[in-house]
Amino acid sequence: MAEKVLSFIQEGDGAELRELSRVVQRFAETTLAVSSDQPPKFHRKLFDSMSELGLSGAAVSEKFSGSDLSPLDIAAITFELSRIQLGPAVWLSVHYMVSKLIERWGSGEVVRDALAALASGKKLGAFCLTEAQSGSDAAALRTRATRTAAGYSITGEKVYITSGGHADLYLVFARTGEDQKRGISAFLVEKNTPGISFGPEEKKMGCEGSPICTVTFDGCEVPEGARISNEGDGYKIALSGLAGGRINIGAAACGLASQATTLAARFALERKQFGRSISEFQGLQFMLADMVQQTRAAILLTRDAAYHLTTEIKSGILASISKCFATDAAMRVTTDAVQIFGGAGYLQDYAVERLMRDAKMLQIVEGTNQIQRELIARELLTSIA
Repeated sequence: MAEKVLSFIQEGDGAELRELSRVVQRFAETTLAVSSDQPPKFHRKLFDSMSELGLSGAAVSEKFSGSDLSPLDIAAITFELSRIQLGPAVWLSVHYMVSKLIERWGSGEVVRDALAALASGKKLGAFCLTEAQSGSDAAALRTRATRTAAGYSITGEKVYITSGGHADLYLVFARTGEDQKRGISAFLVEKNTPGISFGPEEKKMGCEGSPICTVTFDGCEVPEGARISNEGDGYKIALSGLAGGRINIGAAACGLASQATTLAARFALERKQFGRSISEFQGLQFMLADMVQQTRAAILLTRDAAYHLTTEIKSGILASISKCFATDAAMRVTTDAVQIFGGAGYLQDYAVERLMRDAKMLQIVEGTNQIQRELIARELLTSIA
């Protein structure tokens, strides 16, 4: 049942996607597994190992030595990594988004060098958009890039930056004009650039394997060629990466839900109370059935959004639907998994408590689920007005 119903791979998928999924599954199970007495942590060697498999360049075209995988392929990678450990799936997803945006919008020598380094795994990418006063309202950002004789000087502070301090290349969004949206531009900033500094890693509820921190820019000088696209294109550049990012978060949620359902079912078969397996109690059977339904629906919605991202037909709203549904489903499914485990589920000795903590984050990142619902409702109302 788990193989057919809870797998991201479905009947009709080609041999290449099936093999990719198997390779990433083996990698995750042998490399990313964590013990109860050793919380997940970021290790650069994990990215190095991913690069050896060719995963670092999955979102980059062959022109820059990448493998140019489809959104469905990348979602499958994210699913398999998340089943075992969410953290690496999250920072790799951000790396993919940065790579994709640079290739889509950038040009010139700086961009070519950056893409080659990202694809090969020599550099890890980070996305610097969120600020203390501009989360969901990205257009309210205050970080400023001021023109200089040689390029730009960037000053401001970004918060909750995935891989902050560990990444080598930062895609930074800063204000170059006064217009709320058309006054934002995008820049590539190297980690060793004078004027960039990193705060301590934030202590989070879950997803410990994906570090976040505050990134501060204090007169950080970058050349003209570090700007991606034209001045004022930053806001639309940032928005253009949201659909892919949301689909990958949906895929990560599917991975958590799939793993939680499988672990809960196994535990229910093994655990005995009142002289029989607890899997024989109808109340728990109903819980498991709901978990399967939620997980299966989340997988199919995420796959549908990934397919439409390739065609770019209604990809944005479908990404919102899949992200919102899949992450809400993961929260419900992991919570029910803890319940099925009973007292054991509340102990760190069992993975389900970590899956539950991880699931909470996915309802918040890449646009909160409340924002997703606003977008979905707006699309409906606009379409029938």
